[in-house]
Amino acid sequence: MEYDLKTPEQQAEVANVVRFAIDRSRLTQEHLDYVIAAVRLGWFMVYRPREFYAVYFTSRGDDFDANTAILGTAAVKQKLLSLMAKGNDLSQKESDQLETLQVTYEMLLRGIQLLPVDLYQSDATLYRLEGDKLRLPFTALKGLGTAAANALAEAGKNGPYLSVDDLISRSGVSKTVVDLLREHGALSSLPESSQISFFG
Repeated sequence: MEYDLKTPEQQAEVANVVRFAIDRSRLTQEHLDYVIAAVRLGWFMVYRPREFYAVYFTSRGDDFDANTAILGTAAVKQKLLSLMAKGNDLSQKESDQLETLQVTYEMLLRGIQLLPVDLYQSDATLYRLEGDKLRLPFTALKGLGTAAANALAEAGKNGPYLSVDDLISRSGVSKTVVDLLREHGALSSLPESSQISFFG
């Protein structure tokens, strides 16, 4: 970032401007660090939005609703409105989900699209940039844990799967994980079995 490229004297000048903007009776080094971090965060949000959202969802994506987000702006807005209609009756989990949906909605309105989970392109836990879009990681699917996500990501590096049975044997994931992948549409190109039927 530009701040990091400045000389120590220029960085001190920025710090002095920040100090001037804050009530001096309450100013500490911690406040100054917080304000500089907020300015950096804002800079990325404005000038590097794809990178900002990739890092945001990677670090705070526990409440990310991949099935709704992949459907687009209208689906996210509908889910937002249903949560906001509860008012003060939101649970902590729903409140966290509301915050994540608001950021998702903002991202989609800014024209940044999401790519679905892919058996070969998705990372285990990181939201990756692919051109001007973000690829969902395996952990974006609710119920798919880190261990299964890591197994899928590693197995996918060893070439295409022949079938769903091949995916299960190579990655060691459970039928529940396979059902999550199927529900999300990640298995649409795979046959169920590698066996060929001669009769029928």
